[in-house]
Amino acid sequence: MDAAKLERAVEALDQARLVVAATGAGMSKESGIPTFRDAQEGLWARYNPEELASPQGFRQDPARVWGWYNYRRRLIAGSSPHAGHRALAELEELVPRLVVVTQNIDGFHKQSGSSTVLELHGNINRFKCFEHGHPVDIEIPPAAGDGPLEPPKCPRCGSYIRPDVVWYGEMLPHGVFEQAENFARSCDVMLVVGTSGIVYPAAALPMAARVGGAIVIEVNTQPSQLTQMVDILLQGPAGEVLPALVTGLAARGPGGGHA
Repeated sequence: MDAAKLERAVEALDQARLVVAATGAGMSKESGIPTFRDAQEGLWARYNPEELASPQGFRQDPARVWGWYNYRRRLIAGSSPHAGHRALAELEELVPRLVVVTQNIDGFHKQSGSSTVLELHGNINRFKCFEHGHPVDIEIPPAAGDGPLEPPKCPRCGSYIRPDVVWYGEMLPHGVFEQAENFARSCDVMLVVGTSGIVYPAAALPMAARVGGAIVIEVNTQPSQLTQMVDILLQGPAGEVLPALVTGLAARGPGGGHA
C-alpha cells in the first residue's frame, strides 16, 4: 500500500463532511462469497444467468430459480463480514456523515453496524410476492441441498414468494438510485470499493461525485474501468485498506478538520 496515497486519502476524509462509500462485488468476494457467475458451478453451470435471475425464468421454472437462490443464501449464511465492512461502520464515528451505497445483496453492511445503507440491488434475505410485489415479512432459513426447490407461497395472496433482489430486465427499487445519486452529487469524498465499474447505473455514481467536486478514492485489488477518473487509487484488499484509513484518521484525534 502506497503510504503517500494513504495519507492523502486520510487528509481528504479528515476534511469531509459527507462521505459516500460505494461498494461492489469485490467487497463480498473477500468474505468468500462468489460472484453471481462464479457461483454458477456444478449443476448450475449449464444455465444462462437470465434463466436463474429474471421474471421470465421464475415464471417458467419457479423451483429452479428458488433453488438457485436457496443455494446462494446458504453460501452467504456460511460467510461473515470482514474487516473492511467493520471499518466502514467504524468510519461513521470519525466523519460527520457516512452513507454506504452497495450493489451487494448479502446484507453484510447492516450486519456490521453501518446505519445508512442503500441497497441498489436489494437483499437476498428479504422476500416479496412474485405476482404483486408486496413485501413478505418472513424468515426463511436456507434449506439443505443444491437443486430445484419449490418456493413457499405468499400468506397474503397465495402467489409464489421470490427474493427481493433486482433481476435482469427489472428496474432498481423505487427511489433508491435517486437517493444514491443525490448523495453522490453532494458528498465531499467518495470511496469506491471492490467494484469493476462496468455495472450501470451504479458505475455512474463516481462520475456524479466527481462532477459535484468530490475527491474520489478507489480501493481495489487491481485497476478497474473507473481508475482513470479517480483521484487516488489505494491498491489492495478492502479488508486491509479500509482499516488502515480508519487507523490513520483516528490517529488525528477527535474533531480533525471538521471546524
